[in-house]
Amino acid sequence: MSAVNQGHVKFNIDDKGIATIEFGHPLSNSLPGKILDKLQKTITDVGAQNEVKVIVLKSDGEKAFCGGASFDELVAINDEKTGLQFFSGFANVINAIRKCPKLVIGRVQGKAVGGGVGIASAVDYCFATKHSAVKLSELAVGIGPFVVGPAVERKVGLSAFSHMTINATEFLSADWAREKGLYMEVHETAEEMDAAIQTLAEKLANSNPEAMAKLKRIFWEGTERWDNLLKVRASISGELVLSDFTKNAINAFKKK
Repeated sequence: MSAVNQGHVKFNIDDKGIATIEFGHPLSNSLPGKILDKLQKTITDVGAQNEVKVIVLKSDGEKAFCGGASFDELVAINDEKTGLQFFSGFANVINAIRKCPKLVIGRVQGKAVGGGVGIASAVDYCFATKHSAVKLSELAVGIGPFVVGPAVERKVGLSAFSHMTINATEFLSADWAREKGLYMEVHETAEEMDAAIQTLAEKLANSNPEAMAKLKRIFWEGTERWDNLLKVRASISGELVLSDFTKNAINAFKKK
């Protein structure tokens, strides 16, 4: 089975109203278009259920949280329409989290790269372990973090976003990400992180759903144009990925 057809998205809802959504892929939890589409739909559908009080978003395994885009799918893009469709997958996931009426807690157990940083930035409250370094590697492969940029900049500010974007080959530590506001808490181990997530999720499950929904709308004020903005950003990436420079850069990166 090719890499673009692998991966999963699944969810469960416990008796307290805590929904857990998990995505996974054997290649460092990278995200092919089909998985992005399913993840967006799952977040939207689960968030619409009355029994759900809060959502925990996580990835599979103990290592990388998310390796970003699927390189196999990137190098196969040969026209602008396909490029727009692929990069719109990341845009749709970010917008699904933004528009979800329930608060979304992020669980980051390991390194986050590119689109993974975008997802971590889009959640409402993000937990991490000390192993959860971050990197926006897009410029290093001839593109740029155009789609995830608004979410990342909203969390860490323009200066830190510029740092991550320009120094595209450097991993920045989980402590750095916490200092900049991307992570709310950084724990020594996944076990300690999971205990803290469960404690917060149970508190939120017992909070006023209407109050949380109204607070979420306040948290995201000023982003109402993101449906169109992120589509425009996706089109920029979709054009750049067609260039010989980018295709050569991605192929060289895959061989490392």
